[in-house]
Amino acid sequence: MAPPGATTSTPDNPPAIPCPGRILAIDPGTKRIGLAMSDPSQTIAQPLATLSRRVGKRFPLQSLKVHLDEHEPVGIVVGLPIAPDGSEDERAKNARDLGAILNAKTKLPIAFWDERMTTARALSAVKELGGRVRGRKAEVDGLAATVLLQGFLDSRNR
Repeated sequence: MAPPGATTSTPDNPPAIPCPGRILAIDPGTKRIGLAMSDPSQTIAQPLATLSRRVGKRFPLQSLKVHLDEHEPVGIVVGLPIAPDGSEDERAKNARDLGAILNAKTKLPIAFWDERMTTARALSAVKELGGRVRGRKAEVDGLAATVLLQGFLDSRNR
């Protein structure tokens, strides 16, 4: 169940994130958190940054606050790690808990978006362009957040 102020977004259930205005996407991981930001018209996503997270430690809210203050998004999309069978496990619960914390701290609307295959698609894109991923995991995490956000934006702009 989604926390107050958050929606589980699907193409059939668009979130209550206003338009226009920038949207921040968060692809949460245990070691790194990829961030992406939309343009004000909510058409194009681009990588923003990758935050580091120490294993077992809380989400780095202070590091995120810098980006929130600079870009002033109108909403946040959090990647929801859905299991291949469509169920939600502990990782999905953690993502929903993160959404609740972000909503409480920022008062911004939170939407969740299925993040399955975002990292794989980002890796594939880098390889297709002839790039190497070895030693560039932080960049790949930012690209995964971009893939996540672009999917969300495309679903709204149909």
